[in-house]
Amino acid sequence: MKDGPTPGQGGFGPAEPTPPPDDGAAYGYPGPQGGYGYPAGAGPMGPAGQMGVPGHDGGYAQPLVVIGDITVTADGIVTPAGKMPLSGATWTVTDMSRTEERIPTHAIVLAVVFVFFCFLGLLFLLMKERTTAGHVQVTVNSGGKFHSTMIPVHDPMAVHHIMQQVNYARSVSV
Repeated sequence: MKDGPTPGQGGFGPAEPTPPPDDGAAYGYPGPQGGYGYPAGAGPMGPAGQMGVPGHDGGYAQPLVVIGDITVTADGIVTPAGKMPLSGATWTVTDMSRTEERIPTHAIVLAVVFVFFCFLGLLFLLMKERTTAGHVQVTVNSGGKFHSTMIPVHDPMAVHHIMQQVNYARSVSV
């Protein structure tokens, strides 16, 4: 019982390899490729290997700043929630990190051990250890769309860096 055409030599495919199409390559041959899940010519690497995100005209725009999963380009804001217009965007930053200061365990042990040498061991109690934990929430609202992202921080300078990035994004979205 035959439902369709059969190969010429009784195999499971054509007798000769199929030549690659004009705009790409056949299976197993190099050709234009997109990133995982992207069609050819799209994805994180734009045409000719340039980095960028898709612009309004279908080309690739150079990112001005990337804040978490929010990318600001010259012609818009790209988020997982979709593309937003750049002009008139409202940016909000909430610092939800905390910095704790405590006396480390080794300083307490050294203070106890050296307390009998003219109370010199008590100077070890002046040692402090600072740790930062938490995250910074960045929110953008533009064109009727809203997106929020949480960026983990482990250093007070990281909080400052994120604030500077958002201030730059505010300055270009005027």
